[in-house]
Amino acid sequence: MKRILKLISISAATIFIIIAAVFLGLYSKYNSPIPKGIKGIKADNLAKNILKSLNYDAYNNTNFISWKTSGTQYIWDKHHKTVEISWGKNQLNFNQDFPNKSIIKTPKNLSDKEKNILISKAEKKFNNDSFWLIAPFKLFDKNVARYYVPPTATENASLLITYKSGGTTPGDTYQWFVDDNFIPSKYKMWVSIIPIKGLPASWENWKTSTTGIKLAHTKKILHTIPFPITEIKTWNVSQ
Repeated sequence: MKRILKLISISAATIFIIIAAVFLGLYSKYNSPIPKGIKGIKADNLAKNILKSLNYDAYNNTNFISWKTSGTQYIWDKHHKTVEISWGKNQLNFNQDFPNKSIIKTPKNLSDKEKNILISKAEKKFNNDSFWLIAPFKLFDKNVARYYVPPTATENASLLITYKSGGTTPGDTYQWFVDDNFIPSKYKMWVSIIPIKGLPASWENWKTSTTGIKLAHTKKILHTIPFPITEIKTWNVSQ
């Protein structure tokens, strides 16, 4: 028994050292301060070009968007601001404007406290997972501050945005990089839940949906670790 415990202790220590080494390596490579940007016309024009390239008008006119992320299914009624969310045994109709009016379909017979916990979890899930789907369309949300970051020798001009309020994690900042056609290709993020500041993520495999929206079907953290979003569909009431 002592031998087994010793081996377990050694294995745990080894795993901890490996994890610490990987974290320190990533921290050393990617951790960086938020770049300085310029607020004003240049920032707004860059944001408008991004929205135009992705067909923002089609996004506004689209009634429904559905997708699946890590076992959670979403059917979003954009115009009525309600979301059918299901994962595991949980299924509810989430109300974006009035979460307390959300309807829990399953499980049944929950206490008020259990209902509030489930609704809060659904809200956090939707805020996070919808961001990974439609973040470029949120550049002119009322809680967003936009800054123009001039081009460098290796990068085009970029757009720095900060969510000043609202959502689950207000204060988060993202730096969007675009290609020559103003299609977003990647961003860096300074977010409260990630200790490495400036961590990059790539947006790839852009496709035009049924209603005309351009959406990235492949997202990767550190350009290698996939953030799984599948079964993306868009449609309007008449379809």
